[in-house]
Amino acid sequence: MSALPQLITDWFAARGWQPHPHQLAMLARAEDPATLLIAPTGGGKTMAGFLPTLAELATHPHAGLHTLYVSPLKALAADIKRNLTGPVTEMGLPIRIEDRTGDTSATQKRRQRVDPPHILLTTPESLALLLSYEDAPRIFAGLQRVVVDEIHALAESKRGDQLFLGLARLQGLCPGLRRVGLSATVEDPAAIARLLARHPDPCAILQADPGPAPDIRMLETAEAPPWAGGGAAYAIPAVLEQVKAHRTTLIFHNTRAQAEIFFHNLWLANDEGLPIGIHHGSLDRLQRQRVEAAMVRGELRAIVCTGTLDLGIDWGDVDLIIQIGAPKNVKRLVQRIGRANHRYNAPSKALLVPANRFEVVECVAALEAVREGALDGEPRGPGPRDVLCQQILITACAGPFDAEALFAEVTSAGPYAALTRAEFDACLDFCATGGYALAAYDRWRRLMQRPDGLWQLRDPRAVTNIRMNIGTIQDTDTLQVRLRRNRGGKPLGEIEESFAATLTPGDTFLIGGQIVKYEGLREMTVEVSRDARKKPRIATFMGTKFATSTQLSERILALFAQADWPQLPAHTADWLSLQREVSRLPQQGRLLVESFPFDTRAHTCVYGFAGRNAQQTLGLLLTNRLEEMGLHPLGFVATDYATLIWGLDPVEDPAPLFDAARLREGLGTWLAGNAVMKRTFKTSATIAGLIERNRPGGRKTGRQATFSSDILYDTLQKYDPDHLLLQITREEALRGLVDFGRIEEMLARIGTRIDHVRLDRVTPLAAPMLLEVGKVPVNGAAEERLLAEEAARLLETAGIG
Repeated sequence: MSALPQLITDWFAARGWQPHPHQLAMLARAEDPATLLIAPTGGGKTMAGFLPTLAELATHPHAGLHTLYVSPLKALAADIKRNLTGPVTEMGLPIRIEDRTGDTSATQKRRQRVDPPHILLTTPESLALLLSYEDAPRIFAGLQRVVVDEIHALAESKRGDQLFLGLARLQGLCPGLRRVGLSATVEDPAAIARLLARHPDPCAILQADPGPAPDIRMLETAEAPPWAGGGAAYAIPAVLEQVKAHRTTLIFHNTRAQAEIFFHNLWLANDEGLPIGIHHGSLDRLQRQRVEAAMVRGELRAIVCTGTLDLGIDWGDVDLIIQIGAPKNVKRLVQRIGRANHRYNAPSKALLVPANRFEVVECVAALEAVREGALDGEPRGPGPRDVLCQQILITACAGPFDAEALFAEVTSAGPYAALTRAEFDACLDFCATGGYALAAYDRWRRLMQRPDGLWQLRDPRAVTNIRMNIGTIQDTDTLQVRLRRNRGGKPLGEIEESFAATLTPGDTFLIGGQIVKYEGLREMTVEVSRDARKKPRIATFMGTKFATSTQLSERILALFAQADWPQLPAHTADWLSLQREVSRLPQQGRLLVESFPFDTRAHTCVYGFAGRNAQQTLGLLLTNRLEEMGLHPLGFVATDYATLIWGLDPVEDPAPLFDAARLREGLGTWLAGNAVMKRTFKTSATIAGLIERNRPGGRKTGRQATFSSDILYDTLQKYDPDHLLLQITREEALRGLVDFGRIEEMLARIGTRIDHVRLDRVTPLAAPMLLEVGKVPVNGAAEERLLAEEAARLLETAGIG
């Protein structure tokens, strides 16, 4: 189809619009098996993805489901429904559009299976659930097209792996299915195209005009950023002035805890009572929906938010984005910038607010990358096998299957194209028996092979449990927070079980921007009352703690290599000059190690620039090595760029610490009995179906699930150390939580080029490490005073004070 039906042409003309070139190009390629569209935010990507569908349904009425839209967020599906329903109604097209997410009522879900709409908007998890039903062939009969929105976000996670397996299953049910991927931020289009297309089929890549460059800079503040800290409290007055000067401002944070703290401080400074909201994933759904509705109506001047508003939701008249804290990732920053001026050919406006001096450097590096259009991204490994195990069980729920046919189907999905038959059979055997050490237990013998060779569920009653546990999102173990009433008061949101366990009656914390006092725990619900005091204890929501990307780390090191820094504010340039004067700056291809005394302890700072997870792992490995060497380490703290270790004895020669073989050996020994491995095992075992979090009649608490997973882990380690789930756990731990790959990359980059600088006091670059959250506490107030005195002495020595 290359031309728009007259009905749609007239609709555009009545509004004085014309279809964008990339929208018409999508229409021209409507019959292609797979197409990836990369277009700027506000460029009509969604309309481009749906235009072929609207054109087909306008000219050829269709019974049943025609187009499936999949997005990473429930809210995004609801937003697209709202934005698509308007044009369809105005054109008078007889098209039913519905969404199906975790928020959809059970009644509506049942009706959708019997009578699917023409366009169904859903998430990867809901699609997987639909594919688990025995009537899936009837539900999807006649499906013509799948539109995957924000495909870059899905491609980076196990949700994407699950989705691409689901697309392979859909392709088997609907051989003529056409696939469309939409994104504004793709660093490697060819890699995303390989994931989207049916392997080994090609995928067309369309790149729209990127539009004008964004108006992006650092926020100027009266007060200089501190040497350390992550809250950016110093910038509150300047941020509030920007809010006053714009219609609607989104204020992004990297974690939920930071968002709560900043919102609280912003509200205390909000003397004019401007309407300001907060939006993040730990808040109660109704509270989030109220904020969303107020945004749509244009009633809020600012929204303090996290990744829940990262993606393509078009809410309200947002004309400014403020990013609090270094963005850590250029692609994420570009995505967030695009939330402002959500219109084609209108530049987005954004301000960066570094929380400390080092983040000033990172923000400058990120700004340079945005201006060059250089997006970052880490290469993905092969499709994870815990997700494959879940897919095998989902397939069995829908009915008997042939292993050969399922293997062919799985390997047609991009992430699993290189999967071997032996790897597939190991997953199939795990689903059938639980593995060697567990084969004697009926509860893990879930599949059986029939005389005709087909595989099926051993007990059909297992279907309910499997369906209740579909998905790859692993919730932090949370408890609901409610205002205290006789029968349970207003829900406020959730906090982590581990945080709730530390509360005693009378403790205060922040949630939803208000201070509440802990009253007690009742039936797994945290009961609270409102509290008027101004200094709460802070709930440390996990949120998402991003690691600085490899590209940004390289750019920061390149900045350090400059003779001076005209692009940096004077306060940060002076800070770096002082570092260069009293020590040296880290360099590309070399490793800087500083040793100095502080507060009667010997300190060693290792500037690896490998990202927080890798630097954290490096701290664990190096302290173990120091222990072996008899140097009595006492603790360490890690950031994205360095690891600081303190102990009783100084390190005379750091070179032996970085022997790659010894580090790998130490990692294996450390991982074998470590809590990190048990946590990773619990996640993979839950995804693979070995552990059930949800059961009819109730959900396991986090402690119950952890207890049972710990027993399983210890049993398998003892009796079946090569069990599939332990293999998967090792792979996942190395790739994710401990990020050992970036340590190996660092070791390869530096070789034997280690610069060891011995000093008599703390250095400017190391000073912020002494105040990092997460270090072993000694005496907070005294340590802060000591650091301030050291900083003053440094400045005086350099003649700056």
